[in-house]
Amino acid sequence: MTGSPRWPAEWEAQAGILLAWPHQDTDWAANLHAAEGSYRELVHSILGFEDVYLIVPNAQIRARAEQLLGTGVRLLPGQLHWIELAYNDTWLRDSGPITLLDGRKPRWLDFRFTGWGDKFEASLDDAIPAGLNAHPLFSHLPRQRVDFALEGGAVETDGGGTLLATWTCLARRHPGKSRAQVEQILAQTLALDRFLWLENGELEGDDTDAHIDTLARFAAPDRIVHQACESPSDPHFPALAAMAEELAALQTRQRRPFELYPLPFAPPIYAADGRRLAASYANFLIINGAILMPGYDVDTDLEASEVLQEAFPDRDVVIVPCRALIEQNGSLHCITMQLPEGVVA
Repeated sequence: MTGSPRWPAEWEAQAGILLAWPHQDTDWAANLHAAEGSYRELVHSILGFEDVYLIVPNAQIRARAEQLLGTGVRLLPGQLHWIELAYNDTWLRDSGPITLLDGRKPRWLDFRFTGWGDKFEASLDDAIPAGLNAHPLFSHLPRQRVDFALEGGAVETDGGGTLLATWTCLARRHPGKSRAQVEQILAQTLALDRFLWLENGELEGDDTDAHIDTLARFAAPDRIVHQACESPSDPHFPALAAMAEELAALQTRQRRPFELYPLPFAPPIYAADGRRLAASYANFLIINGAILMPGYDVDTDLEASEVLQEAFPDRDVVIVPCRALIEQNGSLHCITMQLPEGVVA
């Protein structure tokens, strides 16, 4: 079955979740043991609901991951699939392929990944979609290389042709292009016909230039979950309050206001070097039957899970410990990429 191309929403049926295991040659080296612990809990949580496609660079790292994951993974409902492929780092939300559906037939978009505006070496990460496409599991998929820098964490869709994003990120990535030019490229590649741009919102400790997946997320075509800030003394308060006002002014296709679900802001969490870390609850992952929420071992974790349960009443909310992940300026959604149903051979 074929039809007009469509970029599916994250809550639609999935074949599994794509991950890459952290190791000594990635930026996780200084905090590797803690990062591996977070990955272990994440893999186990996903396998409780669906399959995991786990990238490792070699047999030695696979053996290490197998040891840490334990034999118990074989007893979980989902299956664990191994893929050997080189990578610079593990932020697959931004370096992995974005799937479009032509009717029920999937195809991959392979945008340029520049290490968030050439901040980091990313040549191996930029080659991940092509490397995956050469694997037997995914070799049947048409893949389109797009000569346009775009990270998956920078863009949100409702599955019906609407984009939610911050203009900050796209403007910094493409300073020589107008908004109309950017919209034309995104419309043609991602099958979009409606653009909801936010002008406000950016977190300390986030080097992605205000990715939308740390700030505001669709929970349904008429519902948006967003990172709020309740404390006027917090440096984030002005920008996040202004973003909340922008969201309140947006309308659905039916010209109605969105139902908004503000998430609590975690108390300030700092790295050993004094940096404030971007502990966003908006960086959750939607999987089949569940919401995986990043937990930071603070009092607001439970409150955030209750907000997400209201926004997603038909799914379980599972808290995954992610304190180690924000040491590298990202969280749970940033290290994952969903594979919609039909992607796997």
